Amino acid sequence: MGEYEHILVKRDGATVTITMNRAARRNSLSEEHLAELLAAFREAGRTDATGIVLAGAGPVFSAGHDFGDVAARDLTGVRELLRLCTELMRTIESVPQVVIARVHGLATAAGCQLVASCDLAVAAESAGFALPGGKGGWFCHTPAVPVARAVGRKRLMEMALTGDVIDAVTALDWGLVNRVVPDERLDEAVTELLGRATKGSRASKALGKQTLYAQLDRPEADAYAIAVEVMAAASQIPGAREGMAAFLEKRKPEWTD
Repeated sequence: MGEYEHILVKRDGATVTITMNRAARRNSLSEEHLAELLAAFREAGRTDATGIVLAGAGPVFSAGHDFGDVAARDLTGVRELLRLCTELMRTIESVPQVVIARVHGLATAAGCQLVASCDLAVAAESAGFALPGGKGGWFCHTPAVPVARAVGRKRLMEMALTGDVIDAVTALDWGLVNRVVPDERLDEAVTELLGRATKGSRASKALGKQTLYAQLDRPEADAYAIAVEVMAAASQIPGAREGMAAFLEKRKPEWTD
């Protein structure tokens, strides 16, 4: 894995862990930090890893955009920063691996956006989530995009308009995270869920993830049109053939990918 200034990247077995490492800046997302995260996800995406964990060092997961960086920019500069951030979010969705957020402390604004953009999320009981722009002068327009798709309209409106922090249990109830566990069990819970989510054919799951994101926000008829064609094509790939053969022959499958 490449060398980075603002993040730590390590490979353990089939899992790559990307850790935001700007604890002194509450893992705020400067242009340099975003660029490193994007490069790390792209690099991990090209490996044979099956899972990627996104974590944060220090007392919080991420405080969102670095206002010191934003305040120094003109309109064109801020637009470029937000486009970089959006490219990171979309890359998290497009890499073939299962991406899971390991959330402790606060995940606010673009930090909350990161959680919503990951495929799965496990939160410590200490975690909190907010779109704080509603309390101030710069509304959380872009962070609201994936959060809305996770929690629905009324809950998104409450988060975005009040800017208030919701606790981990509320985030679980609202669909922003998959699990809430005691802080000391966070790593164990991340490993357990990721392990269950990465079983089976890697190629099959990568195509599955890509197709889910392609159809999720489309009208039902369009979603079915996409899903039917992809599922038909996917029936011919080695993983599907092996899975069906193993079932019919009453044996354990042997994945070659």
